[in-house]
Amino acid sequence: MAFELLPFLSGVFGWIYTFCWSLSFYPQPILNFRRRSTSGTTIDFPLINTLGFLAYLVSNLAFYYSPLIRAQYAARNRGHEPTVQFNDITFAAHALLLSVIITSQYSRRLWGFTASSSSPGVAGGRRPSRIIMGVGCGCVAGVAAVVVLVMASPGRDATDGAGAQGWVWLDVVYAVSYVKLLVTLVKYTPQLLVNYRNRSTRGWSIVQVLLDFTGGILSIAQLAIDSYLQGDWSGITGNPVKLALGNVSIIYDLLFMTQHYILYPGAGGKAEEREPILGGREDEERRID
Repeated sequence: MAFELLPFLSGVFGWIYTFCWSLSFYPQPILNFRRRSTSGTTIDFPLINTLGFLAYLVSNLAFYYSPLIRAQYAARNRGHEPTVQFNDITFAAHALLLSVIITSQYSRRLWGFTASSSSPGVAGGRRPSRIIMGVGCGCVAGVAAVVVLVMASPGRDATDGAGAQGWVWLDVVYAVSYVKLLVTLVKYTPQLLVNYRNRSTRGWSIVQVLLDFTGGILSIAQLAIDSYLQGDWSGITGNPVKLALGNVSIIYDLLFMTQHYILYPGAGGKAEEREPILGGREDEERRID
């Protein structure tokens, strides 16, 4: 009976977390559009998110559709198949599109939104910080290095147990997937610091945080169920990115909820942030007049 129910729960959890995570990308751009402003937020988050979800989409496509990658994965994981589901692919593609749209909102030429008067790369800045740019460039360089190693390996196409232990194309897919993992580890930090500096979460949508938190819980639940049904927990160790996505998201979401509901409830922000956060374009025009 349990083995009849668990596959059903896995499917339900998978699509619900996909829905929650996908829906979590809408509150922020909608909030920016309604306020006609990106003040209170930083471009670091959507920009590095774009790179992360591009990597996540590429790795999921490889795990799901490539016979070679699936065979090499099975050779390293005692014959088990990757736990990537089709809903993971749809989520990644949708998230990539929304991340590009949110990033574009920081372009005054495209949207005409106002930004904070703070320095670039901080709250509402239109240019990314050096740290985020360094992370992005480092990720690209790391993947390129792995590609070179695999290209130099004579057994890169091996699918047998012994051959797959060397440098193979699966390692390139893992390298790409680790880009998403690294991005997830750092992408929320700039926004946490912005909220701390402003003593406010205004401009940063708490709705997206709540949806992201729900998606993280269900993502881990689906991964655990799939691994249990296979009778082997390599479903988790073989897909560390999906596990980390859920855990890291939950931790950061708890921090954001603490800021919003406990530390800065109803806070209006510091003096230099308050006007653009509360009034957007109209307050900026008043100051000019």
